[in-house]
Amino acid sequence: MQIKTKSKILILIVFLAFASCVPTKQFEDLQLKSDKCDEELEITKEDNKHLEIANTELKSKSDIANKKLKELSKDSLERENKLKTLDIKYDKLNRQYGNLQQTQDQLLSGNISETKKLLEELQNTQTNIIEKEDRLRKLEDNLRLEQNNLDKYKTELEVKTKRLAELESILHKKDSVVNALKEKVSHALMGFVDMGLAVEMKNGKVYVSLDEQLLFKSGSTVVDPKGISAIKKLADVLAVNPDINIMVEGHTDDVPLISSASTKDNWDLSVKRATAIVRILMNNKEIDGDRIVAAGRSKYHPIINSKAPDARKKNRRTEIILTPKLDELFQILESN
Repeated sequence: MQIKTKSKILILIVFLAFASCVPTKQFEDLQLKSDKCDEELEITKEDNKHLEIANTELKSKSDIANKKLKELSKDSLERENKLKTLDIKYDKLNRQYGNLQQTQDQLLSGNISETKKLLEELQNTQTNIIEKEDRLRKLEDNLRLEQNNLDKYKTELEVKTKRLAELESILHKKDSVVNALKEKVSHALMGFVDMGLAVEMKNGKVYVSLDEQLLFKSGSTVVDPKGISAIKKLADVLAVNPDINIMVEGHTDDVPLISSASTKDNWDLSVKRATAIVRILMNNKEIDGDRIVAAGRSKYHPIINSKAPDARKKNRRTEIILTPKLDELFQILESN
């Protein structure tokens, strides 16, 4: 019973572990996505800074061009005044003025084209920033959703942790009950230890093992008086411990039983011996029949796998297995 109980607890722990493992990975994925968005935002900011520098340079060039334009306009006025008195230089000055005018037009045309290009690039950058902000908002919404799921898993984990603590408390209580029961049974049957009786605790249960010599003659299903005395003392302990279930198991050796009118084989012998012990326990009116199970094991659960006479003698036995009721534990497992 203790091994089965530990297996159930291990399954619960694995389940909790498994359940706890899934949301942590999702959170890490979201964290990576958030870090990537932050990196892209920093790159966008750096691009925007470069555009601002380029725009400043463009403004500086425009100021220089305007200054040159003013200078050219002033020079043109002076040439127009001189034109009245310097007819000889008219053609030359006129050609120079035309060249300057052409240069000015080219400069202005180039500035307009470059400015238009920069504006288009700026507009595209702003569009990209808006799209990235939209994606970032979606990521934030997903992150909030994942956080809600994480909070939900955390709440479920707290509930399961509480149930696990309840299970551990019940198991500890059960172990305490089994220890106390073993002490009571050992004390009650102390006088039969040298007659082939042993009391031990294993797998969360108390085993009372009674050799054949204490209970039955060879091949018989009638309990000897000294065996009846031991069973009655055990019944007195069980009567005041109503939360203990009782299983009586009959065991034989591997020597085939000669069939008779009352007993056919070792299976029949082991069952009938277990039933005989149950009847003695039931003579105590404080013990309810729904607590007792009678079972025959025949030769299939020996203590020692040997054909030696001493080994066969140990294998011919009756075991009374005492187990605390675990209704509270089963209720918690079912609710889980």
